[in-house]
Amino acid sequence: MTLHSSSLKLPRLISDGMVLQRSKPVKIWGWAKAGECISIRFLGEEYRAITDLGGTWAVTLPELDAGGPYSMEIAGNDQQIVIDNILVGDVWLCSGQSNMVLPMERVDLLYSEEIASSTNPAIRQFKVPDRYDFNTSHRDLESGQWQEANPENVLGFTAAGYFFAKALYEQYGVPIGLIASSVGGSPVESWLSEDALRRFPEYLAVAKECSDRDYVKQVQERDEKTQAEWYHTLHRLDKGLTGQTPWYDPAYTGFEEWSTMNIPANWDEEEKLADLVGVVWFRKEITIPKSLAGKPARLLLGAIVDSDTTYLNGEVVGTTAYQYPPRKYIVPAGLLKEGKNVLVVRVVSNTGHGAFVRDKPYQLTIDDTVIDLTGQWQYQIGAVTDPLSPVTFFQNKPLGLFNGMIAPLVNYALKGVIWYQGESNTEHPSNYFQLFSALIEDWRDKWKQSDLPFLYVQLANFMPADKTPSESNWAELREQQLKALAVPHTAMAVAIDIGEWNDLHPLNKKDVGERLALGARYVAYGEHDLVYSGPIYQSMKKEENKIVLTFDHVDGGLVAKGNDKLNHFAIAGPDGKFIWAEAKIEGDRVVVWHDDIEDPAAVRYGWANNPEGANLYNKAGLPASPFRTDQD
Repeated sequence: MTLHSSSLKLPRLISDGMVLQRSKPVKIWGWAKAGECISIRFLGEEYRAITDLGGTWAVTLPELDAGGPYSMEIAGNDQQIVIDNILVGDVWLCSGQSNMVLPMERVDLLYSEEIASSTNPAIRQFKVPDRYDFNTSHRDLESGQWQEANPENVLGFTAAGYFFAKALYEQYGVPIGLIASSVGGSPVESWLSEDALRRFPEYLAVAKECSDRDYVKQVQERDEKTQAEWYHTLHRLDKGLTGQTPWYDPAYTGFEEWSTMNIPANWDEEEKLADLVGVVWFRKEITIPKSLAGKPARLLLGAIVDSDTTYLNGEVVGTTAYQYPPRKYIVPAGLLKEGKNVLVVRVVSNTGHGAFVRDKPYQLTIDDTVIDLTGQWQYQIGAVTDPLSPVTFFQNKPLGLFNGMIAPLVNYALKGVIWYQGESNTEHPSNYFQLFSALIEDWRDKWKQSDLPFLYVQLANFMPADKTPSESNWAELREQQLKALAVPHTAMAVAIDIGEWNDLHPLNKKDVGERLALGARYVAYGEHDLVYSGPIYQSMKKEENKIVLTFDHVDGGLVAKGNDKLNHFAIAGPDGKFIWAEAKIEGDRVVVWHDDIEDPAAVRYGWANNPEGANLYNKAGLPASPFRTDQD
């Protein structure tokens, strides 16, 4: 972008590489001196505006056809800005919490080929910087730029968003722009405007409390002091750091007194470590042949609860401050030596539930040689202390993220929204439909588009599978998400078959993005003959000792994927006690029964945190949403 200006200013979104929305009026706006005449030259046409008394100007371009790259000249009084490399295509807002934030870099081991072949200047992302504010609805962003997809840039793209964009581009050949505005851990209420929050007085009251900057500052200073003191105390108490020879030093010899345990494992399984808050050191010797000595390597240590610092032969090779990111550490050339090498991991448990998470990779890869690191490790307790007090995350409070990360976007024309969020609302799932439907209505109002397509991901499967039917907050929230299909111009991507029991952030974002793209093709692009959803429960009918279920979206027929038998159906009689049921497909219906229940009253399907084995699909290969017939 070429800038010759002292007062003419554009929002961050309107910049080099931007993607403008095709086939609808497009607003170009900015700021200058009051009364200043602004002209815009674009595609051979000129448009003019006069800056108002508040210093704002705006021009609305007519509907544009897909294409580019183009340039745009914006001029004021003896001032000019030239914006280059503009495309016209479809612009999608990608929002939600960490599963939408999760970048391609986090899934690089799974999608290395996709990353290597990602160069496509027609797919672009603008990453909105994290910001919250409880007092001001911001007009602009603090930073950000449009980036084209290529093997370097794409590592920072939202993974779900990238695969969504890729699927749409392959279908239509139209440029796709992603505006990534998401924050890990954010509940739905943090994305609602003040107007929308008036329907929820309890949340509005929290936002008002947070508007007191002195209060926020006091809490943050208290939290920072508490955290600093806790870690200072932990460091002071840690025998692994304070002895004559630190435990990560290859010269340390006291490890002969250490205990042993098999890794991966939860600490609760070791009597000495159960409920331990503090530091535990882990040690493993690795033998390296001469042929591999000195070579660079990649160290994978699965996932660790909560934080770790990892040493190899006394040198730090990686550190991670919290439990969720996969431990992927690069071992530099020259560090590995022939013969014995010592790997030491210092793990801090904040709350007493430390773990090396199971079913994750623990290995050292050198060239094509993979050394398995699971099995017996030595361990020693470095320090024991009291649990760390939780921090107040103000970005998760109502209103803050809307003001900081959505309000600056509302003038920018969109094709639609994709949304992946809900995990942070599972503690209190019962009002999620009210909040989520209010958000959809709120954003449509702010963008002045009552039919703005809204596509969202239902919560994936997570946590260990239950052996018997049980209650589940995650299932209740999925039900709330299912209800949101009643809101017009929406579609839901079911994800209960592509999560991971041991990871809140499952790596399979390709299927997520492609299922969202199916919803977009139906809702936003008008492919109304498309099979875009898995089966959705419609009705039940009692026939003697059986319950017969009907579904929408059975397109092509129902199937029991991977099995002749349907799994994860439960049935209850009048007493409301659910047991696993028999179920079979009859045409476009599912018949459910149990020989011990003569008077069935209700059926549930996939009703669990992790409905492992749930296998009702349609012939298009799309999974059915979990449901229950005994809704309140």
